Amino acid sequence: MKVGVVGAAGRMGRMLLKGTIAAADCTLAGGIEQPGHPEIGADLGRLAGLESVGQALGDDAIALFAAADVVLDFTLPTPTAGFATLAAQGKTAHVIGTTGLGAAEEEALTLAARHTPIVYAPSMSLGVNLLMAITEKVAAALDQGFDIEILEMHHRHKVDAPSGTALGLGRAAAAGRRVDLDAHAVRSRDGHTGARRDGDIGFATLRGGDVVSEHTVIFAGQGERLELTHRGTSRDIYALGALRAARWVFGKPPGLYTMADVLGLG
Repeated sequence: MKVGVVGAAGRMGRMLLKGTIAAADCTLAGGIEQPGHPEIGADLGRLAGLESVGQALGDDAIALFAAADVVLDFTLPTPTAGFATLAAQGKTAHVIGTTGLGAAEEEALTLAARHTPIVYAPSMSLGVNLLMAITEKVAAALDQGFDIEILEMHHRHKVDAPSGTALGLGRAAAAGRRVDLDAHAVRSRDGHTGARRDGDIGFATLRGGDVVSEHTVIFAGQGERLELTHRGTSRDIYALGALRAARWVFGKPPGLYTMADVLGLG
């Protein structure tokens, strides 16, 4: 399986390069960055912290999507939407771990998935996706007497909040309760907010240090509280999950898939 990496000089991009190079069943098809990036021309193996592989970091997205069977993408919302279009044109499978996508970018993925298989998930962590499945089941089992709050913490450099994973957990909880998340989400509280409304799904965000990721879903009832927590201590988990998704999606028919599908939970 020929695997390409976009955003290959970023922190996650380097992890994806490393995982791909180390995988016995994968061949590195190439890696790119935006034109003008200072690392253009650098050896991809060296970027991954490994020995030279004789392939240089490029900037030609069209060529990468033409050369690869699957492209791994942990970039930014606007580039990801453009990459999805390239994937559709080249019938290249696309594995997307980008967070912070808005309605327009998600619509671009939906359109592209008519022509090529795409795995899109707010987190590629296997543990997080199991947490989402459990969250939905618990939310369905517990009645409205249990308030749902989602707490997340990431490193100080993360630019979007709440995290894509936290929002994914919120969607899982809302699905369990059979409600629309947008109608029930409370993303911030400040000042005199009044009493908590029944049915709200609250989000709290912490940022600091080098925390990779921490997510806790709290079900707070009268006299008892259930907390479901996942802690990520290495970004390796996202690369491992992305490669598992790549192996699963390669050869699949066009469609928009999730990690729940990859894990057999969908």
